[in-house]
Amino acid sequence: MTDVDVIIVGAGPTGLMLAAELRLAGARPLVLERRPEQGTTPKAHGLSGQILDLLRYRGLLERVRGLVTDPVPPHRFPFGGVHVDLTRFEEPPLKALSVRQQSLERLLEVHAIELGAEVRRGHEVVGLRQDDESVTAEVRGPDGAYEVTAPYLAGCDGGRSPVRAMAGIGFPGTTYPEVNRIGQVKIPDGLTVHDNGDIETPELGRIKAGFTRTDAGVFALGSLTPGILFIQTTEDDPGEIDDDVPMTLTELGDSIRRVLGGDVPLGDPVRLSRYQFSARQAERYREGRILLAGDAAHLLPSTGTAINVGMSDSVNLAWKLAAEIQGRAPEGLLDTYHAERHAAGARALLQSQAQVALRRGHDAAAEALRAVFQELLDDEQAARRLASHVAGTDTRYPMPGSGHALAGTFVPDLALETDEGATSVAELLRPARPVLLDLAGRPELRELAQGLVDVHTAKAENRPADVLLIRPDGYVAWAGDDVGGLRESLATWFTG
Repeated sequence: MTDVDVIIVGAGPTGLMLAAELRLAGARPLVLERRPEQGTTPKAHGLSGQILDLLRYRGLLERVRGLVTDPVPPHRFPFGGVHVDLTRFEEPPLKALSVRQQSLERLLEVHAIELGAEVRRGHEVVGLRQDDESVTAEVRGPDGAYEVTAPYLAGCDGGRSPVRAMAGIGFPGTTYPEVNRIGQVKIPDGLTVHDNGDIETPELGRIKAGFTRTDAGVFALGSLTPGILFIQTTEDDPGEIDDDVPMTLTELGDSIRRVLGGDVPLGDPVRLSRYQFSARQAERYREGRILLAGDAAHLLPSTGTAINVGMSDSVNLAWKLAAEIQGRAPEGLLDTYHAERHAAGARALLQSQAQVALRRGHDAAAEALRAVFQELLDDEQAARRLASHVAGTDTRYPMPGSGHALAGTFVPDLALETDEGATSVAELLRPARPVLLDLAGRPELRELAQGLVDVHTAKAENRPADVLLIRPDGYVAWAGDDVGGLRESLATWFTG
């Protein structure tokens, strides 16, 4: 017998979100992280997409907003060398917050520990073995080697995932040769910044804001914060970069010189980072009692998507895994994790690989492709559709028992009136429990769900359906008024 239900390998956003969600579902996770302390190398600098709505439904969004480094929410997003302008929309279909990954990880770790999760840093998993009943992790910790056993193990340990390798799960795809170097630097003396964002340099003269393409690569220039320049270079490099080696201002300057053929003065750095793109997806997200989530399951060749997809993996997995451990899962429930999230990962890979095709070409034909694509994005419907694709808000899961338009989609946050007063869908989902929401006074449907899910009766101004059955991850499992359909849906998701 063990006092751990799930071993989570990796304390990034995916692993920490999984730990918190498992605690909300009543399971006991242990997080093992090989690094003794949180890494200092800057990684992602923003959080966007569907996960922001889920964080709001869990009551975490305001805490995340407290981490925002840029007070102005960006509504103009890069997409493969062009831009998607969402400033025209009253409610943008792709929302984002400027949050450093390290800050997000600290918040999620505190949240998980507050809920009762244990996080061990400096504990590296060096071996795995599993049988029909459990998984044992061989761990090298600060005080020596030891083993820990649990019914399941989740590999959330990044793109080079040792867990994935030890489980024997293939990771086919492509690593692109381009290396991207990013710097946010203070504007130094001797550098003029024009009103339109262009800069004037002593050696190279005027450099326009946006993208400058040369035979050696791409130089990108912009500014999100007064007094700070955002600079990025992209060069082809056949080698593989080491994420653990911090980038320096000298390295960024050398890269600028190679791309532009001259120097750009750089002030004190606010942020320096580098990354290399891969387009890969694990062949399967489950091997027996070992599961994968986040970058261990998929690497996406564009920015602004990976954390959203990875944390969404965790939210999908946690309630299913907890139900399996607690003996209340219908047959095949845990297998739906791979079915749903592998398809979602493949869709995220689709749009991110499209960005590769748009950005990598440097000839006249490639410039023409980007120009035509940019024109298409001036159309409101095209911009909305693409933004929803990047955000993951167009993800739809197949749901047995319901042909309603809402079935399989992320539930809207309806304002509700109950006998106890005003509430909302977001409030009802805060405990991460499944909910049957009766909006039309249907006692026979409520009776079917009693004891299986949380049952609420309410009124909504714009009622989308008589009754909604909502999974803990916020997706509508069933909607409508059909007794038979609800019975089938309950048997699929919530009866063991």
